[in-house]
Amino acid sequence: MPEERRKKVDEEWKAQVEKEKREAKAKNEPYHEPTFTIFLSSISMQAMIALGKLENPVTKKLEKNMEQARFLIDTLSILKEKTKGNLTSEEEKLLEESLFNLRLMYVQTKEEKE
Repeated sequence: MPEERRKKVDEEWKAQVEKEKREAKAKNEPYHEPTFTIFLSSISMQAMIALGKLENPVTKKLEKNMEQARFLIDTLSILKEKTKGNLTSEEEKLLEESLFNLRLMYVQTKEEKE
């Protein structure tokens, strides 16, 4: 995509988001902005669903998909590596704890299957 087109799309995106923020504020409605903490929590929840520790919100059942769980845990590991030195102490702690807990759940779930 040409650089000029990228800039135009980026500017249009920013303008649209600002408009939505103003509209939400005018209506006294919440405007949910993503944070790194929410992002980590989302991936962690997906991994817990894949481990069968939380109900799948679509099927309303506990289901295990160990390959998906491993992929999500590995994704968090990549995030840890790539964000090193760029996180707040709280974000770093949350990422460390999430990885530890998910890895523990993964090992325990694998042991249950055997």
